[in-house]
Amino acid sequence: MAGKKAARVPRETYEKELLRLQTELVKLQEWVRASGSRLVVVFEGRDAAGKGGTIKRVAEHLNPRVARIAALPKPTERERSQWYFQRYVEHLPAAGEIVLFDRSWYNRAGVEHVMGFCTREEYQLFLRQCPIFERMLIEAGIVLRKYWFSVSDTEQQERFRRRLEDPLRRWKLSPMDLESITRWEAYSRAKDEMLVHTDISEAPWFVVESDDKRRARLNMIAHLLGSVPYDDVPPPVLELPARPPSTGYQRPPRDLQTYVPDHAASL
Repeated sequence: MAGKKAARVPRETYEKELLRLQTELVKLQEWVRASGSRLVVVFEGRDAAGKGGTIKRVAEHLNPRVARIAALPKPTERERSQWYFQRYVEHLPAAGEIVLFDRSWYNRAGVEHVMGFCTREEYQLFLRQCPIFERMLIEAGIVLRKYWFSVSDTEQQERFRRRLEDPLRRWKLSPMDLESITRWEAYSRAKDEMLVHTDISEAPWFVVESDDKRRARLNMIAHLLGSVPYDDVPPPVLELPARPPSTGYQRPPRDLQTYVPDHAASL
């Protein structure tokens, strides 16, 4: 975003627009399901850049049988011996499915490369093969969207500080997250090199400015909706049936079952 920094989106404006966009996401989901399309959305960026919160808002009202989140743990010893892309292939969507990758095969271009978890040869092989792999996905009919969430160093550090002090979000921090502060420039160089090799015309990168989380979420979702030519699929006509008359069934006595204590009554 060039020029003067935009003011943060007011909460009321944000919530109203988010609801409208989420309603459209449901329409997108139904189009994917009905048309048998396959949609992959890749979320990448620095630690605390806002990927997780955006994914949560994207998936919030979607059917988990249609739209699922793929957040892979570190590879097992067996997976480390496989072709690098192999463990990601099994998470790709079948017809009528959406997969949201909370980090993806691009781990090799970022964390693995910067932290020394892969060799230089493995890293260079990834940069050569990744565009080929993504072109194969697109040629097979998969719709691929890639988003890079960009956060400033000062905002990232402030988010780390808030997580450190918040018991509900403390789990989001790891020693590796904190080490990313000391390797800011190394991650920047890795990101720049990644974009040079993988920002291809068939599957371009879209950068999301994310210092303002609300603005980032709205911008990313709006862009995704605008980039996929989905149609509004009419829902099936449903009617609530009349409840049939009682045949004499009676519930068993309450003392025959164990109920959860009424904690709410003590508040």
